[in-house]
Amino acid sequence: MSDSPLARPTLLDAFIPVIFLIATLGTTVYLFGLDAFGPNLLALLLSAALAAGIGIKNGHSWAHIEEGMIETISLSMRSILILMMVGALIGSWMLSGTVPTMIYYGVALISPEYFYLTASLVSALVGFSIGSSWTVAGTLGIGLMGVAAALGLPLGIAAGAIVSGAYLGDKMSPLSDTTNLAAAATSSDLFDHIRHMSWTTLPAFAIALVLYTLLGLGSDSSSELAEIVALQATLADYFVVSPLMLAPLALLLVLAVTRKPALATLVWGTLAGVIMALLFQPERVVEAAADGALTPLAASAKGVIATLFGGFSPDSGSPVVDELLNKGGLSSMLLTVGLIICALAFGGAMGRAGLLQRLVDAMLAGVHSAAGLIVATVSACVGTNVLAADQYLSIVLPGQMFKGAYRERQLHSLTLSRTLEDAGTLTSALIPWNTCGAYMAAALGVSTFSYAPYAFLNLLCPLLAIGYGIFQVGLVPRGTQAAN
Repeated sequence: MSDSPLARPTLLDAFIPVIFLIATLGTTVYLFGLDAFGPNLLALLLSAALAAGIGIKNGHSWAHIEEGMIETISLSMRSILILMMVGALIGSWMLSGTVPTMIYYGVALISPEYFYLTASLVSALVGFSIGSSWTVAGTLGIGLMGVAAALGLPLGIAAGAIVSGAYLGDKMSPLSDTTNLAAAATSSDLFDHIRHMSWTTLPAFAIALVLYTLLGLGSDSSSELAEIVALQATLADYFVVSPLMLAPLALLLVLAVTRKPALATLVWGTLAGVIMALLFQPERVVEAAADGALTPLAASAKGVIATLFGGFSPDSGSPVVDELLNKGGLSSMLLTVGLIICALAFGGAMGRAGLLQRLVDAMLAGVHSAAGLIVATVSACVGTNVLAADQYLSIVLPGQMFKGAYRERQLHSLTLSRTLEDAGTLTSALIPWNTCGAYMAAALGVSTFSYAPYAFLNLLCPLLAIGYGIFQVGLVPRGTQAAN
């Protein structure tokens, strides 16, 4: 840190990088479209440099701000490694026939009219069982998206239904890391926290299910029965299709339910896919090598490695099937990883320069009621998700900053913990450069902007939190027992 005295940043100081980021991101979207990942990286890095410059102007040294950027990035290294491993897992599950088998049976069992409803409910059930929205999206979500594509359904709506269900299960599960984190950050009992979240989460999910039902009934699937039969026939000809091919999925779910480390779980799931591919899909493995000069053993090794890194590129003779299954690979996640790192660098620069704290102080200055406090909390959580690009920071930072304010206004810590989840956990998946938004987009194969309007649970919970604050509903006064 510089030896010169630090000047407190002005509100204008805090807003300049935010306004610049919004303007540059808007420009890249206008020029390059909604999937302008590369230009967005540049926008985030330039905004981080601007935030650092303002910090230096106020007395911070470059080394001090750089240290904050690196520390913030390091907090999400586990998430980055998980994201890269998911790319390899998707490739291995394509090669092994696991995902094709899920699609084969899924198109036969799931009605197009009720697909969104079914996808959201199943995702919620699995998410509650394992406590991880990321695992749901990276495993079950892949298969469900394949079914949606095979049925000719809008993929943005399908992804939104999966995200809503996955986050419902994650949020209400005692196994969830964010649920435990929100309770710990506010010194609340875990199960009281979960019960208190039902005030906002269950009504929001009920509304979401009604909307998914209506969207399904109003949709017109472009896939006729003959096309679905043809799709199944191609899959059965190209792969060995059997319930046995679902063994990697079963293994991964068992490991997740038994609370094995997420990264290790994904490694074992990937290895299970590789073993199944070598045992049951040897022709596909050799085909993936694309090198007829190799011995069978060398071709198998090259095919596995090429798929784990570069993804699965089928040549089934059916353009529909080839497009459906051309996914995965560690390399498919590298641009997303770059986006996350740049976003975290921006968040780290904003935090170390004191600009994030200045924005929160400004929010609290005009707060004089419970409703205003909840609105400020929601705004801080969403703002942290946007600026710091990490859902954990959006829980911990506002949790620490607002703890005293809730105590002063005689509001129970459960009201704070619930609001942190409603606005911090859930909105993280709606922001393209946030770790969660980037992950969901990469895993489900659609842009964040495409599914965000249909992630109804994630959109409704922050609004319900604000509404409850305004109308004084579901608020627990400090010093009383938690309400169920």
